[in-house]
Amino acid sequence: MTKTLIAACALLLVFGQSSEVRADELTLGSKAPKLEVEKFIKGDEVKKFEKGKTYVVELWATWCGPCLATIPHLTELQKKYEDVVFIGVAVLEEDRKAVPDFVEEMGAKMEYRVAIDQVPEDSEPAEGKVVKNWMEPAGLQGIPSAFIINGEGVIAWIGHPAQMEEPLSQIVEGRWDLVAEAKKITEAKELQKKMVAIFTNLQKLYAEFNNDNEPDELLKALSSAEKEIPEQAVQFQLIRFQVLSLTKDRTADAIETVNALLESDKADDWQLLNNIAWIIVNPDRDSKADPKLIKLALKVALKADELTDKENPSIADTLAKVYFDNGDLAKAVKTQERVIELAEGSQMAADPSVKKRLKQYKKALEASTAKSKAE
Repeated sequence: MTKTLIAACALLLVFGQSSEVRADELTLGSKAPKLEVEKFIKGDEVKKFEKGKTYVVELWATWCGPCLATIPHLTELQKKYEDVVFIGVAVLEEDRKAVPDFVEEMGAKMEYRVAIDQVPEDSEPAEGKVVKNWMEPAGLQGIPSAFIINGEGVIAWIGHPAQMEEPLSQIVEGRWDLVAEAKKITEAKELQKKMVAIFTNLQKLYAEFNNDNEPDELLKALSSAEKEIPEQAVQFQLIRFQVLSLTKDRTADAIETVNALLESDKADDWQLLNNIAWIIVNPDRDSKADPKLIKLALKVALKADELTDKENPSIADTLAKVYFDNGDLAKAVKTQERVIELAEGSQMAADPSVKKRLKQYKKALEASTAKSKAE
């Protein structure tokens, strides 16, 4: 039996795994730190954040693909909001000398101020002033990331540059409710702490669980978690289904749990349907699922495939495995071939298990065909 708690892992990715709160935390409503950079390599130098002006400080790097993809968007925003001062600060650069050449080559595509982080002599890029005073206190795990500083010199927004236009528009027009937005952030962080604590406990209980024992303690913890954070009830029910589907003689309870989900407003949630099916046919299971569960997996996987117009390779990959476990070998092969076709050019195409499953299905189909001919 796999020891990975599927729904728990998914939620921890959504909410983040670190709940540590720093004393020097940088968040909405915080006074913007001093912008300490080595130098400005494009545009006029910004020595301080002037009262009455709005600023955007974006953290990027020449080696960061997603950062490069946001450059045209930032240029468009700078043209649209001429009175806003946009500053792209190159951080975490191993070769800071390469940044000016890169910016020069970008030319009009990068039409806003650009600076380089100030890194103490003989120090690593991660020791840069902007990294230490902006990125780390804000709890940012990666780049590109952006800050909007309002006319009071206060941080009004933090996030991905691609999601910046709407808040920037509201800030510029004076419609941004900083207090309300800061409250949302605080509440999200409190929820994150709760989620991490709950899922740490669930993962511990799940690791101790095996399918020969009644998972009473784990199910009790799930019920408590559902009451504590009702807005995540669906995820806890999904975990409940995962546990029951792996527990001896609890197939009926597992199916009842899924039927309750299918009767809710989540009945057309293709991601949820895919998760349900994958839990049943997950290759990491110690043994093949109960035939009744496989029948259920076929029902939800087919619906998920239809909801995504048969164009989602991950959904098709699940459906192919369902067909295989159900003994529909020809359909398994045909569907897995569709997976490979749909995944072409994506990250999924590089996953060796995708082609490995196709070989497995073809081999089984050939053996079945040969057996039928022999008989």
